[in-house]
Amino acid sequence: MISVLRTVTLSACLAACGTASAEEGGFFDFLSGDWYLNVGAAPYVAPRFEGSDSYLLRIAPIVSLGKAGKTTPFSSRNDNISFALMDKGTFRAGVVGKLLFERNDNDAPQLKGLDRVPFGGELGAFAEYYPTGWMRVRGEVRQGIEAHTGVVADLAVDAFHDLTPTIRVSGGPRVSFASQDYFQAYYGVTPSEAAASGLSEYDPGGGLRAVGVGGAVNWQATDRIAASLFGEYARLTGPAANSSLVKERGSPNQFMVGISTTYRFDFTVP
Repeated sequence: MISVLRTVTLSACLAACGTASAEEGGFFDFLSGDWYLNVGAAPYVAPRFEGSDSYLLRIAPIVSLGKAGKTTPFSSRNDNISFALMDKGTFRAGVVGKLLFERNDNDAPQLKGLDRVPFGGELGAFAEYYPTGWMRVRGEVRQGIEAHTGVVADLAVDAFHDLTPTIRVSGGPRVSFASQDYFQAYYGVTPSEAAASGLSEYDPGGGLRAVGVGGAVNWQATDRIAASLFGEYARLTGPAANSSLVKERGSPNQFMVGISTTYRFDFTVP
């Protein structure tokens, strides 16, 4: 939930690239035409780390690059950077990636004595389906790289409705699973870490990571300016909730709320 907002959002561009390359027959043919560049910022309040009970105000940059006319019916802040290899309108699928920023004991006092989790990422596949004109179901399965060596699977369902031509509301449930290696990186406490931190030893397995709900109100203020109010709640479960880091120094309840604003620049590549 949190790390999505820390990344630079290029999903619109990548989705367009994947679709256009197949339809137009060549990379240089695809480059020619009308493009847009959205730039902005998103101040938001979120836990200091996953499982924390203390919160911090952050500001995330927003950069979205895409080809004019290559849009999807709905997108969410939960969507990670994706490249659509197949686009049939009501069904899209392709590759997906996520950045994971370093976690160390300087991030919060609760992490003192725990080993550093290095900067890395996750790479995998996504698929999304629109069963109706007002609902999207999206799933992602990603393999950890460097930060952890586990597998993470996320599933989100969003209903969306246009209250006016410029205001859209959306929201729905989320669920996340992870393998043992993921939980060991972020929630495990080895004997040496226990001695250094004072936390109880914890050797997690794999399973359900979190369940929750999220939503947003999007406002297209002008043709070029857009704004959004968004929020998420996740309840850590299973190996995450049972971690001594969460039980003794954190909370299974994870909230996030923020606002964003973007400005669109249009340009043409001859």
